[in-house]
Amino acid sequence: MAIKSVSIRIEEEMLKKLSYVADYEGRSVNSHILVLIRRDIRAFEEKNGPIEGSISPDVNVKPARKHTEK
Repeated sequence: MAIKSVSIRIEEEMLKKLSYVADYEGRSVNSHILVLIRRDIRAFEEKNGPIEGSISPDVNVKPARKHTEK
């Protein structure tokens, strides 16, 4: 599996709080972010089914919101 890197813009206060939580959990900020991402993907797949196949950048866009009846 290839390892890629990504940079994000984050408010300083949020980064400080994230660092605090990561340190409390005994992780680096990077490792903690990966835990959060894995948790989010798992929750998405539990609700919507597995994400399968190759995800091409040209289709890797935010899907339209599902409309719910009120």
